[in-house]
Amino acid sequence: MATTFLDYNLIARDMNASLNRVAKQTLVARDAEYYKANIGKVSTVDEFLDDYRLYSYAMKAHGLEDMTYAKAFMKKVLESDLTDDASFANKLSDDRYRKFAAAFDFSKATAVAQTDAQTDSIIGLYTNKIATLSETLTDDTRYYGAVIDSVTTVDELLTNSRLKDIALKALQIDPTYVSFDHLKKVLTSDANDPGSYLNTLDYGDDTQTLDKFRALNAAFNFQTDGTLASGTLPQNDTQKKVIEEGYILNGSTRATRAAALLNDEYYRNTIGSVTTVDDIKSNPRLLSIILTGFGLPTSTLTSTFENIVTSDPNDPASYVNTQGGELNQAYKALRAAFNFEADGTIAAGNVAQTAQQIETTSGGYFSFYDDKDDAADEDLISRFKLEVGTIKTVDDLLASQRMMSLAFTAFDIKPEEYTARTLKKVLTSDLNDPASYVNKLGDERLLAFAKAFNFKADGETTAPRLAQDQSEILNVSKKYVLEKSRFGTDAEKKKAEDEAAYYSSKISGVEKLDDFLKDRRLVDFVLTAYDIDPKTVTTADLKKMFLSDPNDPRSAINTTTNRDYRVIVASFNFDGDGKITRRPEGQIQTQRGVAETQQFYLNQTLEQDAGAENEGVRLALYFQRKADSLSSAYDILADPALLSFVQTTFSIPKEMSSADVEIQKTQIDKVLNIKDLQDPEEVSKIVKRFTALYDLANDTGSPALAIFGGSGGISADTLFTLSQLRQGGL
Repeated sequence: MATTFLDYNLIARDMNASLNRVAKQTLVARDAEYYKANIGKVSTVDEFLDDYRLYSYAMKAHGLEDMTYAKAFMKKVLESDLTDDASFANKLSDDRYRKFAAAFDFSKATAVAQTDAQTDSIIGLYTNKIATLSETLTDDTRYYGAVIDSVTTVDELLTNSRLKDIALKALQIDPTYVSFDHLKKVLTSDANDPGSYLNTLDYGDDTQTLDKFRALNAAFNFQTDGTLASGTLPQNDTQKKVIEEGYILNGSTRATRAAALLNDEYYRNTIGSVTTVDDIKSNPRLLSIILTGFGLPTSTLTSTFENIVTSDPNDPASYVNTQGGELNQAYKALRAAFNFEADGTIAAGNVAQTAQQIETTSGGYFSFYDDKDDAADEDLISRFKLEVGTIKTVDDLLASQRMMSLAFTAFDIKPEEYTARTLKKVLTSDLNDPASYVNKLGDERLLAFAKAFNFKADGETTAPRLAQDQSEILNVSKKYVLEKSRFGTDAEKKKAEDEAAYYSSKISGVEKLDDFLKDRRLVDFVLTAYDIDPKTVTTADLKKMFLSDPNDPRSAINTTTNRDYRVIVASFNFDGDGKITRRPEGQIQTQRGVAETQQFYLNQTLEQDAGAENEGVRLALYFQRKADSLSSAYDILADPALLSFVQTTFSIPKEMSSADVEIQKTQIDKVLNIKDLQDPEEVSKIVKRFTALYDLANDTGSPALAIFGGSGGISADTLFTLSQLRQGGL
């Protein structure tokens, strides 16, 4: 007669093959197909509980078959908030209920315009654009200087949009609102001919605009036919400097480091020639630099400036000592930085500023020049964060000037480039459809813009596109922390929790499969959570599994011997091309939940089938499956099947079950080191011991019992040794 260990070993030695045989059973295959085909149609707890075929399948899968009748109880389990330690499922001592609840997600996926990760990403892009703006302006001027000398006609200049825009912005002309024809006529006009196009322009009282076009004409050397005279460049060095410096100063609406450096150079070159207060008052650029250097508004009146720098600092009643309110200290610092007499002149042998005073002003300028813009950025970002939570439709977003201003900067989109109608079509496109509006446009900026928000085709907000749903992130994070800290110290648990926080923050920003796979820290986190040694699997192998067809029995994911990989792959929202797909609205179970439930169902069926022939085999298979997930003796005491296994293995009287829990725990700890269950070889030894003693205790044909006529007077260890000798185990 076959022994329990032999029957167990026939199944366990190739568990994958054994499970595949179970999966091919007609009834099992039929139930699995029904579950997979219909679980996605259920949207509420009640619908799930009312479909007995679905409900009973899931209950059996999680080892809760005997509780199938308790629908009210199970409803409370399913409705538990697993993020709340005080929720119903989390407070139950039997962990099977929490795991059952974790296999489902009856909470509606939150529809939001942006997730926190998306908001952080777009703000990061915005701040990076601002931080690199100075470099961008400098790069543009380098390009201009390198290319402009190669231009030979006015048409070449105007058809090079980068050159043209630099030249126009340098002179504060908006490139958006001027035509090619107009610019060509301005640039080819003879400034000395009263009848030329330039000299006949009429802007009425708007003399500033006319002056800008006169400056544009003066900045280039084109002849009336649009060519250059022989040996003449488009610009001489002086003209080129006007454009390059003008672009640094006017190419952006905000202060930049590059502009600050130019202004500081201008200030240092100019201040030495100042002999009266009027020299500064009549020079707006110089006055602005000085006011900024002392933290004063650039809108400060010239008369106020004069009153400050000509005051007597030793007179308590003077202007500088009595005016300015909260700015009085700035007034005094400004006064101390200049050496003007009361009449606004400089005493003989003196200068407007000494070298030290110049350095004080310059240092202050670099401290304050971008304060106004920084404050505006902080306000814009703060308001963006507040407003994004109120966005319900794409129209709400497009109507928010502040949010669109930040988004345009972040994605380098000019407000005038696209209409609101176009942007709406972009934001409501299906990102995974190659034929969708945004994908057909082929503009990477617009594609990134669309990815930054979550809108459906009808313009309503929807659940975000995530590599993993929030429920999956929570599930894998809990598994990881448990795996790394089961027997660890508080410090190790804290380290595991920190790693889980890193995973949660980074996985939310993953855009495609390759992004995930190239971050080995993320990959190793997931593998470890499922008790897989990261060193045993390559990135290439993982990619094959993720991209394989889950419905093809011969695909990479279905031919791997470790079925946990199927669960891992199913926990992500990557399609066959490695792109992220949205989880369909209303689904109560993720792909991982379905895969895991079907896997558990196979395990339960395999063990039940084995138990029909030999209950010892069922107990051995169950213990072998659960062993490495146990954290303490309490886990054994809470599970009747595990307790029966341990009682048999270590000859603990069943009467001990009526003893105090702590006494039972102490007894188990004496005979079993829970940490040993992490070692497959130790688990195998324990299973062998169990099967031998199970046979002896249940008279299943053991030769030892036949010889001794029973176990009376012979210890369990002796009987186990005899059994091992018969099996060749020692």
